[in-house]
Order: sequence, then C-alpha cells, then structure tokens
Amino acid sequence: MRNRRLWYVLFIAPILVAFLAVVIIPALIGIYYSFTDWNGIVNEAKWIGIDNYLEIFTNREEFFNAFMFTAKITAVLVVTINLAGFGLALLVTRGLKFSNFLRSAFFVPNLIGGLILGFVWQFIFTKAFEFIGSKLGWEFMQGWLSTTTTGFWGLVILMTWQLSGYMMVIYIAALQNIPESLNEAAAIDGAGSFQRLRYITVPLIAPAVTVGLFLTLSNSFKLFDQNFALTAGGPYHSTQMLALNIYSTAFTFNKLGTAQAKAVLFFITVALITLTQMYYSKQREVEM
Repeated sequence: MRNRRLWYVLFIAPILVAFLAVVIIPALIGIYYSFTDWNGIVNEAKWIGIDNYLEIFTNREEFFNAFMFTAKITAVLVVTINLAGFGLALLVTRGLKFSNFLRSAFFVPNLIGGLILGFVWQFIFTKAFEFIGSKLGWEFMQGWLSTTTTGFWGLVILMTWQLSGYMMVIYIAALQNIPESLNEAAAIDGAGSFQRLRYITVPLIAPAVTVGLFLTLSNSFKLFDQNFALTAGGPYHSTQMLALNIYSTAFTFNKLGTAQAKAVLFFITVALITLTQMYYSKQREVEM
C-alpha cells in the first residue's frame, strides 16, 4: 500500500507542479496586481485597494459594451456550433462511402490557428464577398466587416466553421455509444426517423451535449485571436469582445492593474455561467 501511494505521488507530482507554476501561481499574482497601479513598465507596483474595480464601474461604458457584445455572440455561437457539430456527426455516421474523408475535412479547420483563420476570413469577407457582390449586384455582400452587424455575423461564421468539426467528434462518440437495438426496436414499432432522433438519439447523447455546451460557452467567452485578426474590435470598438478589451487596456493604454481587475471580473463571470450551465445540463442527462 505504501509503495502504491509513493508511485501515485511520483506520477502526480510533475503534473501538479506544472499546474501550480502555469495556472495557480500566475492567477494569484494576477489577482494581487488587480489591487495595484502597475503599468507593466516600472518594477514597483503601488497598492491602491479596490480603485481599479471602482474605475471599471465608474467608466463602465466601453467595458460593459464589450461584455454585452460578448454575451450576445456567445449565445449565438453556442447554438450554431453545437447544431452544426451535431448535424455533421449525423452525416458522417450514416455509413457514407466517403465518411472517413468527410470526418477529416470537417475537423481540419480546428487545427488552424485563430490568427491565421482571422486573416484568411478577413480576406474572404472584404475581397471575395466584395467582388461577388459587385459582379452580381448583391449589396448585402459588399462592405462586410465595416458595420457592427456584418462584423458580428462574420465572427459567427468564422467560429462556427472552425469549431463545428471539434464538436462533431464529441457527438460522433456519443452517437456510436447508442445501442442499435433501441433504434431497431423503435423502427419495428413504427417510429419514423425524426421520432427516433427526438425520443432516442437526443436524450441519450445528453452527456455529450453537456460537454459541448460547456466547451463552446467557455471558448466563445474567451474568444480573442479571431476577434483581433478579423475586426480588431472595429468599427469604433463596436465588435470588441471582453478578451480584446482587456488586452487593449493592458498593452495599448499600459493600465495592467485595471486590465487585471477586468480579467478577475471576467474569470468570475465565466466561471459562474459555465458552472450554472453544467449544473442544469446534468439534471437533464439520461443514463443508458
């Protein structure tokens, strides 16, 4: 028993040390700096208490606009990414001839870096869309990313295209765990394809839905690379998400103390929302 505990500690220790060094300690240092006036340049940071937090709520317009834009786009992305991922999973589990190729093709966008994707889609929206729109006389395809609305939907399209393949993999695993006998029995009883999907497939993949909602919710709230590369928060900061707002506060205005305070509030918000979502999603799960 003693040897087992020793081996357990030896295996866990490196991971625990790395987690403490990379996650816990920097997080605690960040919380400390949120109570200082550190500007990221001088070595000394003066303790100013909750002044940074008061400044956020006093000059709250830009921060809260970024928060509302982030919340709105997150709500849309949670739906679009999961629906697209589930739809792709249904498609590639139908026994099609090119299923393996399709799985790889749908997953590839997830392997591309966010900055690269942002610049690629920026070219598509501003050049390709503009060219097609001018040739066909479609005004709605012209001037993309120049307004808040098109910037919003540009981010939705980009993120759905990138992450739906990852969600597809999760839903494929859930679909393959459903006993085929259940669908066969339902078909014998006269249940159609939609009825089997609604009353058998969807309830039994609830654990995968819980994971999918959690991942898309947290990733959408923390979105930075794509937002920075695609719109850079424009026009006039109207498409600026919270992570980009924190970045601008820290590295454009050199207010790292204020940025850390925003990051702490950001962390608390994301934690509360994701934990609430996990709790309610778990209540709806069905065990086989």
